[in-house]
Amino acid sequence: MRTRDRQPLEQPGVLPMTREEMDRLGWNELDILLVTGDGYVDHPSFGAALLGRWLVHHGFRTGICAQPAWDRPEDISRMGRPRLFAGVTAGSLDSMLAHYTAFRKKRHDDAYTPGGKAGARPNRASMAYTNVVQRAFPGLPVILGGIEASLRRISHYDFWTDAVRKSILLDSKATAITYGMAENSIITLADTIETILDETGEVDVKALRPQIAGLPGLVTAGGRDDVPDTFPVMELPSHEAILADPKQLIQATILLERQVHQNTHTAVQEAGGRLVILTPPGPLLDTAGLDELAGLPFSRLAHPSYRERIPAADMIQASVTTHRGCSGGCSFCTLALHQGRTIRSRSTRSILSEVKAIAKTPGWTGSISDVGGPSANMWGAHCAADQSECTRASCLTPRICKHYLVTQKDFVDLLRAVNDLPSVKHVRVASGWRIDLGLTDMPALAALVREFVGGQAKIAPEHQADRVLKLMRKPGFEAFERFLELFDRESKKAGKKQYVVPYLMSAFPGCTDDDMRSLANWLKARGWKPEQVQCFIPLPGTAAAAMFHAETDMQGNPITVAKTDAERMRQHAILIPSKGQPPGKKHPGGPGRKAGPGKGPGRRRK
Repeated sequence: MRTRDRQPLEQPGVLPMTREEMDRLGWNELDILLVTGDGYVDHPSFGAALLGRWLVHHGFRTGICAQPAWDRPEDISRMGRPRLFAGVTAGSLDSMLAHYTAFRKKRHDDAYTPGGKAGARPNRASMAYTNVVQRAFPGLPVILGGIEASLRRISHYDFWTDAVRKSILLDSKATAITYGMAENSIITLADTIETILDETGEVDVKALRPQIAGLPGLVTAGGRDDVPDTFPVMELPSHEAILADPKQLIQATILLERQVHQNTHTAVQEAGGRLVILTPPGPLLDTAGLDELAGLPFSRLAHPSYRERIPAADMIQASVTTHRGCSGGCSFCTLALHQGRTIRSRSTRSILSEVKAIAKTPGWTGSISDVGGPSANMWGAHCAADQSECTRASCLTPRICKHYLVTQKDFVDLLRAVNDLPSVKHVRVASGWRIDLGLTDMPALAALVREFVGGQAKIAPEHQADRVLKLMRKPGFEAFERFLELFDRESKKAGKKQYVVPYLMSAFPGCTDDDMRSLANWLKARGWKPEQVQCFIPLPGTAAAAMFHAETDMQGNPITVAKTDAERMRQHAILIPSKGQPPGKKHPGGPGRKAGPGKGPGRRRK
């Protein structure tokens, strides 16, 4: 609902971070303040920049407060109180994942901070920033968003405390959460709050919650009377039920995955006598919307006030995101729960236009480092079935769904079109491929290997034991072996010395020491010694985290879980050479060193 037809504001060269920058734009106040745990990089891979430009495009004066102090309100208040609300995000990573390794050791770096220094954001940043915003602006609505809040939107297992925590909405005392990809929901929310403000002259947070409870893609807290009757209600196991029986976390996770994919139910969860109310995601940006968003004038550079470089910005400077969503639904991955399993793709015209814009940025070398998404070769995929009736957890496992349609040749044609642009010398796909999809079209996969591998191809077999792969919702290992044969053959045809960079994982729920030895023996038989291996981290909200906590598979059957640090480290050490032992040399088709974050900052952390 809108009080008036808003016109887009003129896009500034950079979103304001100071009162002086506001003055230069002629803004006497902000409508919305976005607080982020990342340094401010005006690039579409950074959530605050993306939503900030989108809000300005819809007529809302929006400023950025990047990595503020969390023990005093001065940084938050320097641009004045915003009219409508403050949006808070921990940044591109869950703040606990950003700070701690798989063995709970403190990290010494942060790729999203100027100079790459750790310590610029707090633990549990969504909660800390909410608190300081409320101190700076009493009574102002605070809306959480981003990956940390999105994945913690219901009761979840928290690896760092080894406990089940309530929805972060309740713990933070924020007004609401916009979960997932929030462009549509945040505009609807801003319009609604402005309508209330225009009618009453003020926004009362307590009165606001029931008025926004029915908006799409939102999490609010209330009572039974606050549950909207727009959609059927899906009752999740209560927080107390999960505390009493860890298997109830499995059930809650299954239902939450289903709610996101089907997009037809309002989910509710009781916790401490209150209800957490989650409306369905609602309409997400389609091709036209994604093209419109990507066409905004991002500078693709860090804010000019920074004197040190932001490492994550350098990694994605010349990368292009072609689509959103991941159909794999891997049980350890956050993508499907956050972005959804449904693929929404940008048009070829929009992608080519962005590449031309990249070619005009300072430091352009002629190389596009990545054209892809969560899995690059899902671009253009769509489902021919009624998703509201779908109960699958993955479109691709245990086998590719007959209703899942994607043409691999179209992706190769897209890459060739990018490569044909006069300003482009090289095009690479660095964000990883889904090999079971690639193997459905061998000529297209062969062309991908010959033409668009820049020496390394990032592939995620994760493990060798099919029983473990099934728990991961990954294709069987035979698919990886078939891919290696094709990769070696086509690389030789092209006269290139190329390497596969495999993502491998230790200590996954259900994985035993013998499973790790089996993988190690497979690698040894081929003369491979992986230099880096991911030790499993149970990320909040994921199916794998629920399995880790409950010590069962998703059907409730008991499984072996390496839970202690000693057990996890023992599995990890089976693949990793001891300290001081030189790693094995790389082999064509064999593992090399993992490169940086891939498509979008922070795909995986070790």
